[in-house]
Amino acid sequence: MLRSALSTLACALPAPVAEAHCDGPCGVYDPASARVAAEAVLSMTKKLKAMEAPASGDAAALAAYNNTFGRYVAIKEEEAQKTKKELLILWTDYFKPDHLATFPDLHDTFWKAAKLCSACKVNIDQAKAEELMAAVEKIHGMFWQSKGRSDAWVTAS
Repeated sequence: MLRSALSTLACALPAPVAEAHCDGPCGVYDPASARVAAEAVLSMTKKLKAMEAPASGDAAALAAYNNTFGRYVAIKEEEAQKTKKELLILWTDYFKPDHLATFPDLHDTFWKAAKLCSACKVNIDQAKAEELMAAVEKIHGMFWQSKGRSDAWVTAS
């Protein structure tokens, strides 16, 4: 009886439209999470490029080298995927068709940034990681401009 009454009441009340990054009603968007993940991609790429393989014949050193190399690669790939996920949330959930008037290159910017995430996952390429950071910075600027604010671009590293 109570369930039926609540169901009838819920159907009678219109639900307000909710917009948010997680398909929930929080409405919280921020490109900072993409920036942190992209910074990790750049950091791991630099660390990988700086590694030197041990001399042959030292099995323990080779095992340690391989373990560290593998961990850095795994982190780089995971953070590149996180960057892509965060950017796609902004692109598909936050930015609306109205924003295209202000940012006519919006779709191209996000598409290229997502492609850079993929390139950073499958390569150890510092230039691509730096391009990704530049793309995330551009998106940061677009995002805050769309909110009528100009938050400074600040990196952790």
